[in-house]
Amino acid sequence: MEILKQPLLTEKVTQLTEKLNRYAFKVDHRANKIQIKGAIEAMYGVTITAVNTMKYVGKLKTRNTKAGAVQGRSATYKKAIITLKDGETIDFYSNI
Repeated sequence: MEILKQPLLTEKVTQLTEKLNRYAFKVDHRANKIQIKGAIEAMYGVTITAVNTMKYVGKLKTRNTKAGAVQGRSATYKKAIITLKDGETIDFYSNI
């Protein structure tokens, strides 16, 4: 199971990073906090003080077209917000 799917880089998460040294990741829905902590520490070489997780349920979306109403569902995912030890950072852009 690949635990980390992708980092979340939104304006809200950027504010969390600047003020509270927190980062957000999309993670596998079966992963627990201990697995998430181990994966991030191994990948980025940082010390994590806290892991908070939340599940987002996909919402039903409807769009009207010439052929009639088309229904679909947005994706369900799990998000993890991690807090790093003071003085440590994660640089997402170093390996581009």
